[in-house]
Amino acid sequence: MSQHPNFGDFIKENKTLVKEYVETQISIVRLEAIRTASKTSGYFMWIVISLFLFFLIAIFAGLVLGFWLSDVTGSFIKGFGITTIIMILIVVILALLRKTLFVNPAVKAIISHFHDNDDEHKTPPASL
Repeated sequence: MSQHPNFGDFIKENKTLVKEYVETQISIVRLEAIRTASKTSGYFMWIVISLFLFFLIAIFAGLVLGFWLSDVTGSFIKGFGITTIIMILIVVILALLRKTLFVNPAVKAIISHFHDNDDEHKTPPASL
């Protein structure tokens, strides 16, 4: 085992090694940022498409319910009025339960997603 006379000589000898290490770490951070950004954009697109499809389904379900209730009651005004009341009740219920149904599960999903990513990058300690 060779002894280096001082720290300056050690740094000069290992300068390229340190430079490569820093460049590699920068590349790793950049690639992780790209992966996170691509996953986020993918989830965002999935949410936008899902919301669009949900709104289409809600519109058509409202129309079907309105026409059916209109046929049952014999009046378009009564049928679509009842449908509107049902839709308003659904919105109010969703607004009252937003924390339980939407916010808390989203927070838990985000935390578990980032916690899982942290576990992926941790390597077990090397045995000597």
